[in-house]
Amino acid sequence: MAHAKNGNKGRWSAGVTPYAEMGYYNADYIPKDTDILCAFRIVPQEGIEPIEAAAAVAGESSTATWTVVWTDRLTAHEHYQAKCYRVDPVSGTNQYIAYIAYDLDLFEEGSIANLTSSIIGNVFGFKALKSLRLEDMRIPPHYTKTFQGPPHGIIMEREYLNKYGRPLLGATVKPKLGLSARNYGRVVYEALLGGLDFTKDDENINSQPFMRWRDRFLFCMEAVNKAQAVTGEIKGHYLNVTAGTMEEMYERADFAKELGSVIIMIDLTIGYTAIQSMSKWARKNGVILHLHRAGHGTYTRQKTHGVSFRVIAKWMRLAGVDHIHAGTIVGKLEGDPHNVQGYYATLRGDKVDANPLLGLYFDQDWASMPGTMPVASGGIHAGQMHQLLHYLGEDVVLQFGGGTIGHPDGIAEGAAANRIAVEAMIQARNEGRDTLSEGPEILARAARWSPSLHKALEVWKDVTFNFESTDTPDVVVTPTY
Repeated sequence: MAHAKNGNKGRWSAGVTPYAEMGYYNADYIPKDTDILCAFRIVPQEGIEPIEAAAAVAGESSTATWTVVWTDRLTAHEHYQAKCYRVDPVSGTNQYIAYIAYDLDLFEEGSIANLTSSIIGNVFGFKALKSLRLEDMRIPPHYTKTFQGPPHGIIMEREYLNKYGRPLLGATVKPKLGLSARNYGRVVYEALLGGLDFTKDDENINSQPFMRWRDRFLFCMEAVNKAQAVTGEIKGHYLNVTAGTMEEMYERADFAKELGSVIIMIDLTIGYTAIQSMSKWARKNGVILHLHRAGHGTYTRQKTHGVSFRVIAKWMRLAGVDHIHAGTIVGKLEGDPHNVQGYYATLRGDKVDANPLLGLYFDQDWASMPGTMPVASGGIHAGQMHQLLHYLGEDVVLQFGGGTIGHPDGIAEGAAANRIAVEAMIQARNEGRDTLSEGPEILARAARWSPSLHKALEVWKDVTFNFESTDTPDVVVTPTY
């Protein structure tokens, strides 16, 4: 890191001054209840002191630049400085956890775009760091209350759907690309008829030449309405309104509402401002809002650089989505069991305690903001139902794409297998049985009178996605707040 060239270490001397000496590191600072707190995992470049690297993160994500500027005297600069107040080494590595406090006045009310532009806008390309990862944030109630959060939340969604006491069941239409609108609708009808609550578009189904959005919406809602009439249950299909402009998204969402859809879907790739705009639309129009976390793995998966998904989960709850994909633990997508449980706690809880085991660095008080429903999707099947229920609980949407549509007797039978499996596990749990250890036995008993479940268990009984990982472990350190 550059140092003052004139030998004078004074704050107001011209030249280059270390960030720590400019006030961006203060071990005596006691975070205020109103501060936004961040835990950064930092790997300094060779020769850079950890405290100086951490102070640089605080400085470059708030008010600092590379040199002293006289305009600092025109403002209460110390008030606006982020302050690193603690730096902990991560044992056995060259990593450190830096705890940084940001005064609430640094952020625009109710704006994820401003929050993220401040915290992650520039500092991740800083040369003094080999890598940088935002592990967690504490968002105080004072800032939380400037957001409206999910348009409906978990409780209101269940009341809309009149479905209680069990996970909701869904399926992604497969193949995700290439079907005509009519054939796409056929998949939706069969899956809902068989016992699912939802079917969904996938992240890359928008409006392609093989199936334009309006045609898909019409055939899907015809399927939803027919399935509702036959089963007597409320059903839904996540109509993906993601498009190239906000005007097009509003047009698609309005059409979905006109057709009577209870739910629409957007992709994370539309951006934070667009997500907040669609949340406002969903609240105004009484439509559940599902968010597919498309693209998140490009910056959440690496263990030493990027942004942890637990932070994305917090941002999206603030932004206001009713659903978000949050991992399965047992499926085909990467996700440490403890970290995934931490994501679920973050999305569903009201007061969430810091928990090193779950990767939660700070207490988080959501100030009664409605919870976001986690969605488990990616390589799961009926034979894992006991594990899914044990790890993820009841307030979750379990989405079986291939695990529904790949059933040897067809889509409706695949859906029936999933519905019978979840109801068997819920009944056993209500009887006080240990559903995790007794799960295979419970499922096998239910399969004796259910050919659909029997065949599902036979086809997928040996299917797992457990690969030996070479990733750096997501090391947990003891949190303080």
